[in-house]
Amino acid sequence: MMRILAIVPAYNEEGSLEKTVRSLEHGCPGVDYLVVNDGSTDATGAICDELGLNHIDHDKNLGLSAAFHTGIAYAALRDYDAAIQFDADGQHRPEYVLQMAYELDEKGADIVIGSRALAGCMPSDLRSVGSALIRGLIRATSGTAVGDPTSGLRMYGRRVIEALAADPTLQPEPDMLAIMARRGARIVEVPAIMHDRETGKSYLSPANVVRYMTRVVGSLAVGQFLRHDQPL
Repeated sequence: MMRILAIVPAYNEEGSLEKTVRSLEHGCPGVDYLVVNDGSTDATGAICDELGLNHIDHDKNLGLSAAFHTGIAYAALRDYDAAIQFDADGQHRPEYVLQMAYELDEKGADIVIGSRALAGCMPSDLRSVGSALIRGLIRATSGTAVGDPTSGLRMYGRRVIEALAADPTLQPEPDMLAIMARRGARIVEVPAIMHDRETGKSYLSPANVVRYMTRVVGSLAVGQFLRHDQPL
C-alpha cells in the first residue's frame, strides 16, 4: 500500500485549518498529513498545539515555497511514496487524493495535477490570461501539454520527491513542471473542482498576480535553460 503525505502549508489560516485537516482525516483515511505553520501571526500555531496536529513551525514567514520544501524534505526523509500539496484554506477537496494516487501507483505517473481545465471550471479573470501563456510556454519548452499549470493541487511520486528535496531552487510553480518534464517526469491530470476560499485573504491581488506571472514566464522563457539538470 502506498504511503502518502499531504503537505499543508499554513500562513494565518486560523479560520480554516482545523476544517481542512479534519476533511483530510475523514475523506482520506490512511493518508498522513503535515501542517507547516509558516510563521503565522494569528492563532494558527496555537490551534496546531491545542488540537495535537502533526506540524512543524517556521519561526518567521518564509513563503509558500519554503513551507512546501519543509514538507517535501519530511516526505523524503520518511520514505513516503507520494506527497501532495493540500492548501490549508479549504479550496482543495480530499476526494481527489486517492484518485491521484491511483495514477501514480497503477499508471506510472510521476506528477499528477488536479485540473480545473478538465473539470471545466478554470478561472475567468486576469489569471486565465497568464495561465494560457504559461501553458504555451510549458509546451514549447518541454513538449508536454498541461491544461492547468497553475493548479496548486499536485501529487508527486517518489522520484520527484527526491529531486525536489535535493534542490530547494525547484519551487512548487509551473516552471518546475517544465523542468521535471524535461528531466523525464510523466505528468498527468485528473479533473478537479476547487472550493472557494471561505476565510482569510488570498495573496493573489491583481498586483501580486502580475508579479507572479512575470516571474514564472521569465523562468519558463529563460531561466530553465540556464540549468544543467540530470534525468530523473
